[in-house]
Amino acid sequence: MNPRQLQQMAQQMQRQMQKIQEELAVTAIEGSAGGGAITVKMNGHRELQSITISPEVVDASDVEMLQDLLLIAFNDASKKAQELAEQRMGPLTGGMKGIPGLF
Repeated sequence: MNPRQLQQMAQQMQRQMQKIQEELAVTAIEGSAGGGAITVKMNGHRELQSITISPEVVDASDVEMLQDLLLIAFNDASKKAQELAEQRMGPLTGGMKGIPGLF
């Protein structure tokens, strides 16, 4: 393969990655805890978009439970976003999953 072909392939891959990144930015991912009592929404870049808390789980005498549920819901959404990014980028990145900052 000559250098020109290699450069064209790299540019094409870069365009595809940019398109996937743009799609991830507008893709909504939802995580939940407590049987849906707390819902966290984020985009495919793991940027928090919203948190919904059912009034039934708000108990001033048990703030710790609310905090735990929030953590669970956030981690659930974050894991789903990570999996989505890996799934979408997988065909382009192949075995480069371990590269820091790629996902």
